[in-house]
Amino acid sequence: MKPAVIALPLLLAACASPATKSGFLSTYDGMIPRTDTVRAKVTESRDEAGLTAVRKVTLEPAVLAANAPWMGASERRLLLREIDAQLCFELSERYEIVEQTDGAHRVRAAVTAVEPTGRVSSAASAAASFFIPGPLGLRAPGTLGSLAAEAELMDGKKQIAAIAWNRAATPVGTDNPSLSRIGDALQFAEPFADAAAAAMTAPGAKSRKIGTPDPCAQFGARFRVEGLAAKFATGLYVPEMSGAKASDVEVASEALPPSP
Repeated sequence: MKPAVIALPLLLAACASPATKSGFLSTYDGMIPRTDTVRAKVTESRDEAGLTAVRKVTLEPAVLAANAPWMGASERRLLLREIDAQLCFELSERYEIVEQTDGAHRVRAAVTAVEPTGRVSSAASAAASFFIPGPLGLRAPGTLGSLAAEAELMDGKKQIAAIAWNRAATPVGTDNPSLSRIGDALQFAEPFADAAAAAMTAPGAKSRKIGTPDPCAQFGARFRVEGLAAKFATGLYVPEMSGAKASDVEVASEALPPSP
């Protein structure tokens, strides 16, 4: 058993793709790789003095800066809305979320690469997990999707913090198979947002109480019990039962240089 246990972290690390550098960020100067991550590849930069002055942030809608012609319009809306939701949930625990104002810093984010989750093989993976239960699931070949995304915190035209993040599903682990082609990408929206919010937070900053009304109410419940129930019953990640819902807002595509 010991050799398998030792090899598992190496397997997880090997399945993560290199962090992206898409050209979306206003600058990549000063970005350095993080060495304390296992599943995701991350590079980030932080102006720690600048972060101490941040009190309010406004969230720009995430954009699609990825070449993913296989994705339909509803899948694009669903994924970008989930990125928006998770960034709002994470950042609202650190800063006051406001509409665009002169006194607020702004957060920009983009999906820079996405690979589909294999639907047919996911059903086989779920069946295998049902008959071979355990804390770690097994994913069949052809099921493994991925997500790459970038985000930055801006003070006017000055970048205060930035992150480039990339994660691929692993054949052994806790990434749930899905019948949705964007199942893995949707699941990775939360860890991306968590890493982005951490990069955008000053050292030693304490969590703040969520405002009333919840500034992220438009995205639904923060704790999604329906998704957990669906996973328990089927062994699959079900976006429609996990809080991720496509909005009617048109998808924004980033085809031009970063906004000032």
